[in-house]
Amino acid sequence: MAEYTRVGPGLPPLHGEYARVLILGSFPSPKSREQGFYYGHPQNRFWPLMAALTGSPVPQHDDIAAKKQIIIQNGMAVWDVIRSCEIRGASDASIRSVEPNDLAALIAELGVERVVCNGSTSARLYRKYALPHTGLEGIALPSTSPANASFRLDRLQQVWGQVLGPFLPRRGVTKL
Repeated sequence: MAEYTRVGPGLPPLHGEYARVLILGSFPSPKSREQGFYYGHPQNRFWPLMAALTGSPVPQHDDIAAKKQIIIQNGMAVWDVIRSCEIRGASDASIRSVEPNDLAALIAELGVERVVCNGSTSARLYRKYALPHTGLEGIALPSTSPANASFRLDRLQQVWGQVLGPFLPRRGVTKL
């Protein structure tokens, strides 16, 4: 089994001047840290999902500018609950010795109305480290990770769309 490694700080928050929705992960994966951007694993369905929900073209894996544009132009923000931690490889289940990000300050600064958590680990960590400071309930959504094989992309789109839809500008949503 892999040894624990202290990692952090994670990635800076991604947002424009305002954001109605804050999407939270737990902590960037090794692939995301390598790429220097969110959801960097090529099989993670986050970017195809965001493109479908916003009616945007699916960005190429290495097109960070297009990914940023999807988030910012649609009044969203992306960050992680954890600033730094000890972790074994990419296993969220192994996370310990957590230093959380200051989510309350970001939520207040951007005027966030809805917090959604990409998977159950980020939701659990949000409840533990941030909810007492934000007072804004975090909604746990199915993870976009390739490890969550029980949810195909079309099902992710349905579930995420129900929660995010009211907060997104009205554009043509792409059917998957």
